[in-house]
Amino acid sequence: MDQARNQRQEERLEYQWPVWFAEDFKQMLSEGLMVDVSSGGMAFKCNADENCPKVGQKLAARFSIPRFEEDDSSAITSFIRTGYVLRVEKINASLCLVAIQFDEPLSLKPCEQADINIMLNKNLR
Repeated sequence: MDQARNQRQEERLEYQWPVWFAEDFKQMLSEGLMVDVSSGGMAFKCNADENCPKVGQKLAARFSIPRFEEDDSSAITSFIRTGYVLRVEKINASLCLVAIQFDEPLSLKPCEQADINIMLNKNLR
């Protein structure tokens, strides 16, 4: 994964939050745990079972990221995105790390939003 990190065009926000995914939302959803996210894709951990995505598979994912508002530190923005599985790495016998690329980028860059929030909080102190 280090090689993939070096090839990224945008820094990712490391963030752990639930992700719900399936080939489409008419099917039973599986749950994962987001590891990081950028405007173009995300990585998440999920069970290494029959519901674990495969490389090249089309997925729909529902997830949230922090919104970083001055007056509400618990604010989140929710997204639904479709995309393709780029990589599946086995972490151990029960967990896999899945990387997907979104068909349509997010309207914001999550890591830049986090940096803005950090600067705002420093200036308010």
